[in-house]
Amino acid sequence: MLASLGTMPELARQLSGLGGCTHPVRLDGHRTEYAVDRTTGEIGRVVRHLDSTALPVGQLLVRCNNRRATRCAACAEAYRRDTYHLITAGLCGGKGTPERVATHPRVFATFTAPGFGPVHNRPSSERPCRCGLRHDDQDPVLGTPLNPDTYDYEAAVLWNAHAGALWRRFSIYLRRQVAKRAGLTQRAFRDHARISFAKVAEYQKRGAVHFHAVIRLDGPGGGDCPPPSWASAELLTDAVRAVAVTAQVDGQVIDERAHIFVFGRQLDVRTIRSADFDGGQELTERAVAAYIAKYATKGAETATGTLDRPIRFLAELAQARITDHARRMIRTAWTLGARPELADLRLRARAHMLGFRGHFSTKSRRYSTTLGALRDARAEWRRAQTASAIPQDGETTLVLAGTGLSRAEAWLAASLEPAPGTEGEPTWTPVATN
Repeated sequence: MLASLGTMPELARQLSGLGGCTHPVRLDGHRTEYAVDRTTGEIGRVVRHLDSTALPVGQLLVRCNNRRATRCAACAEAYRRDTYHLITAGLCGGKGTPERVATHPRVFATFTAPGFGPVHNRPSSERPCRCGLRHDDQDPVLGTPLNPDTYDYEAAVLWNAHAGALWRRFSIYLRRQVAKRAGLTQRAFRDHARISFAKVAEYQKRGAVHFHAVIRLDGPGGGDCPPPSWASAELLTDAVRAVAVTAQVDGQVIDERAHIFVFGRQLDVRTIRSADFDGGQELTERAVAAYIAKYATKGAETATGTLDRPIRFLAELAQARITDHARRMIRTAWTLGARPELADLRLRARAHMLGFRGHFSTKSRRYSTTLGALRDARAEWRRAQTASAIPQDGETTLVLAGTGLSRAEAWLAASLEPAPGTEGEPTWTPVATN
């Protein structure tokens, strides 16, 4: 069918610009570029005019840029690679970040959620699960409650909803704790040091969010400044451990039950080095970056077997192919979302995320570059491949016309892009995530 249109080469060129995205945004409209006099600013002749109706598919196709691997593998891979470079820049330098950051105290920390009831797990190769069986790592019951009727689904959903607030509280208290250990007041600390971080949220198999974070101790100006003489990885590690067990967020009172949210007892804090560490496992900068980037493209649907898109009606669960545990988490979020005192949490809109309402990846301002800067640099490079050398200005009028490709277009787009690679995978294992 596509070949019969006589535009196969042009169509292939347009689709190849999507980089393998099979669910692009379709735009109708036009874009006109003019030559501009750099001295006077006067707009001259038309350099290029693009009309969407003249394109092979009749519309301008723009990548969907969805970070979820289950929604668009190609765009998720681009997001993963951008996250990898963002994390690496904050550990080794580059992308506008000085290389001196590699000498600053840095730790990799994993913060887990508390327990909400016994679940099927793999405690060790010697000890069986509480159910009496030894599960393999692909067993679908891993992370599900031993007794769903006694599992605290309400607390589990509300923990996810408040996890972002708990991290913010932790980051504030961590600055205070480091200042205290350095013998400084909070105000004086700003003139001596700064804490920078980048973190990613990951779902455990039980559906609870936990955080992986790179935490760095800098001088007062961030990565551009050397840290003070008293700064060390050991001081930073001790401060992280002290704050992780004391940080808390007070939640709402529901049916006379007061909720308080804290991190779980499982806490893993390791110094990032470029040599063998912890029994021969390498905790290198690039291994940490690869591990964090991998989870930046995964949501609850990957670990817990839930949905990767919002639901509008609870009845949609009847046809959804999800686990019973995920179904109960979603139902709990939906039920809690109807309570007036929880309206600000918008739990119904986030029921498919099991209540989690934060960003999957965040960073402090001075950690390194931004995802936006990386995307802009990539877009600028692509424009440079085809742009005229004449200075240009222009006007654009584009409107949304739909999303996705036809079945034939999707087949051709997918065939033009090789499968995403798996380079840079870490060779070490962090704290257990069941």
